[in-house]
Amino acid sequence: MQVSDEEFQALINQALEELPGEHAKGIKNIAILYEDDPTSQQRTKLELRHNQTLLGLYEGVPLSQRQGMGRTLPDKITLFKGPLQRRAATTLELKEEIKHTLWHEIAHYYGLNHDRIAELE
Repeated sequence: MQVSDEEFQALINQALEELPGEHAKGIKNIAILYEDDPTSQQRTKLELRHNQTLLGLYEGVPLSQRQGMGRTLPDKITLFKGPLQRRAATTLELKEEIKHTLWHEIAHYYGLNHDRIAELE
């Protein structure tokens, strides 16, 4: 499945609008971007093995850890277009993959770890 950059951005916007709950609507000071693929530095930092796929990445200070901190730089969620496209056979599947990945990364923004995210899914 391949889409243009414009179509991919539109799918991100649609997915963000469709995310359930106030938590998705309440994110502040966060940039949501996309790149074609994770960099080798990102993969190394996360200690990913060759066969592991990275669909999205949250970078920042989770809200649960900000007590007493002054202003912080904007947090960043990066979605990786290549891996997301490879997981989808249709535009609808791609949109669902994007929505799921966005939800997962927003959960990290709120301070949830992978175990808690898995419980909620």
